[in-house]
Amino acid sequence: MLKITIPNPLGEDLAGEISRRFPASTCTYSTTIEARPARTAAWPDWIHPGLKNYFADQGITALYSHQAETAALAHQGIDVVVATGTSSGKSLGYLLPILTRLADDPTACALYLTPTKALGSDQLEAVSLLTRAVDGLRTIHPAPYDGDTPTEARPGIRDATRFVFTNPDMLHVSVLANHARWARLLRHLHYIVIDECHTYRGVFGANVALVLRRLLRLAAHYGASPTVILASATASDPAAHAANLIGRPVTAVTQDGAPTGARTVLLWEPGFLEGVEGEQGAPVRRAATTEAAGIMATLVAEGARTLTFVRSRRSAELVALRTQEALSSMGRPDFARRIAAYRAGYLAEDRRRLERELDDGTLLGVATTNALELGIDVGGLDAIVTAGFPGTVASFWQQAGRAGRRGQGSIVVLVARDEPMDTYLIHHPEALLGRPVERSVFNPHNPYVLRGHMYCAAVEKPLTDEDVIAFGAQEVVDELTAEGYLRRRPRGWFPTPLLDAPVTPDTAHSSVHLRGGSGEEVMIVDVSDGRLLGTVDAARAAAQVHPGAVYLHQGESFVIEELDFDDHIALARPELPDYTTFARSTTDIRILDSPGDEELINYSPGLWVANVEVEVTDRVTGYLVKLADGTTAELVPLDMPEQRLRTRAVSYTIDPLALAAMGITAADVPGTLHAAEHAAIGLLPLIATCDRWDIGGVSTALHPDTHLPTVFVYDGSPGGAGFADEGFTRFPEWIEATFEAVRSCGCESGCPSCVQSPKCGNGNHPLDKAGALKLLGALATMTGATPGPPST
Repeated sequence: MLKITIPNPLGEDLAGEISRRFPASTCTYSTTIEARPARTAAWPDWIHPGLKNYFADQGITALYSHQAETAALAHQGIDVVVATGTSSGKSLGYLLPILTRLADDPTACALYLTPTKALGSDQLEAVSLLTRAVDGLRTIHPAPYDGDTPTEARPGIRDATRFVFTNPDMLHVSVLANHARWARLLRHLHYIVIDECHTYRGVFGANVALVLRRLLRLAAHYGASPTVILASATASDPAAHAANLIGRPVTAVTQDGAPTGARTVLLWEPGFLEGVEGEQGAPVRRAATTEAAGIMATLVAEGARTLTFVRSRRSAELVALRTQEALSSMGRPDFARRIAAYRAGYLAEDRRRLERELDDGTLLGVATTNALELGIDVGGLDAIVTAGFPGTVASFWQQAGRAGRRGQGSIVVLVARDEPMDTYLIHHPEALLGRPVERSVFNPHNPYVLRGHMYCAAVEKPLTDEDVIAFGAQEVVDELTAEGYLRRRPRGWFPTPLLDAPVTPDTAHSSVHLRGGSGEEVMIVDVSDGRLLGTVDAARAAAQVHPGAVYLHQGESFVIEELDFDDHIALARPELPDYTTFARSTTDIRILDSPGDEELINYSPGLWVANVEVEVTDRVTGYLVKLADGTTAELVPLDMPEQRLRTRAVSYTIDPLALAAMGITAADVPGTLHAAEHAAIGLLPLIATCDRWDIGGVSTALHPDTHLPTVFVYDGSPGGAGFADEGFTRFPEWIEATFEAVRSCGCESGCPSCVQSPKCGNGNHPLDKAGALKLLGALATMTGATPGPPST
């Protein structure tokens, strides 16, 4: 273990206790990031006097440098993005110009957009406190407008509120769809705040970008020219990301003036389970969630208030439950009662209660999804445990920044999952701790995404030539016109109601789903009492709620009895199985169009890399039953309908002569390509802001379209989310990291840390790790990358 020492007594003591508690696991790297002093600036003269006096009474006599810079730019009407660390006080930077303007102009309005309800609730509470406490702000009446807002309260908010707190989904489906009702706010809109804008990536990012462009278009229609203020975690080129979101130039503020306490970071690899073998006889490590629960229990028992981040709603429930069990076994049932789970799907009052109890110390530990990753203010946390790399370096630092917000020392533990990306990062700490955060990837010009938004825009207000050019949507508009959805008239393009059409002007907005998916939801119903447990996107239902699937809901366990696609319902019965289930599927892929000159690179003789449009056909064929100890019990066959997806893929094609020159025989080609495909999927998130579950892959020794051995990695969203495009652009870098990940894994013939995949439809067969090493090493050389010596 490499250790870099900077004094942080709390972090060092807690790190030592974790290592003593888990001797079979390994801390692969430990470092302490030193504290940083504050850099301040004087209060600007233009700020509303009441605000300045209020903050002075709170002991805030100066601004951090980034707060002052953000406020000054926004006050001048310049679109600005502030990209500084968690807990750096970004909100004060944008609230000062907004509240000053709203105080000076009794008609002025502002709009705040949040990606999560927890963050929006926290910011609304802070603003409400200010408007009640400061003379001159009491006519603002800040209010939420989201799915939890009572129907009877909505007209009053539209008519009177001057600072509306909402989310992109509600902005799209309610405000823009009914903009005439919101004419007062749009006509007097001076500021738009887009908080935590780094979270807008992939298909969600593309959708939000188009919603924001439509919002600005309608604001201009009503005569307003609002200034946009964006807030982000530390990001790569935040100005470019923000400009891609709103469609116009943005100035970035990136020098963080806030102080930070010392923070100890541990990279942690769970130990192997004794006597347990996984698929194809591979060794099995302790699950990251199980290890994280044990670490959280250890930290809480030592008096450290802890937040544990997990990847799924189900994991949040499991980690909270296992932490409670561990604390009880340690003789602390009193602490066990102060552990909870937090995730999307809870009722609004339950979320608010959990947020209050976490902030005031009633709760000692919370297992949460990324719903608590963003800017909600949680005081007094000492420790963060992250069960699995959260997908991006930006998210990792955002989660890490939850602890030590009051300047005290803290500890952060990244517990690796048994898969290539996590294994690579904990053994290559410079790739996580020493590199800039990623560029957020999304494509607002995706025609599949543009199509619905252009129809919505036409419903909101006829499209002009200037609009079509600004959106970059000429081809999409021409298609909609040819299909009869739009009609060209002298004043622009108008929506045309069509009989029996799947989308009409009345249903245009409800047909566009910002967060991806098919838009059709399958309801999950408890057969014992008829209650609705939750919903799942219809496109994912076959894999997640197939007959026999284990389903968790708020600590309760169910087994799915029946899935009816016609009625969009899944029936679940309460049960406590001692196993989990994982869907298995078969996937076929075909190339739809030949790549153009800019979409095909011949890196060297025998290797072609392409960026192509493809159609993917997937069918769930069964599910795997895994026991609690990690062993596989059985594979249960299923007969499910196929799912078709038209998307984008990055592919590489290799001449068989080149494979032979690498020492890969014809018999070894299928296993070699399959293993290389899995490893590449696991490492693509290193260069593109995606998760391995956002992408898929297919490998074949003879593809019917290329007539050669070919590997595809494709986006899991219609039209693509930009991930495959990024893989094509940065192919040499991607392949070099993939080669290093497989080479540095100590297993003999392949395991989940290198070439096995948890979602492989073929049960990780065949896999040839040795062949994959030959292939990936050769690809790295052929593309100009320079692999280093073997790891020791």
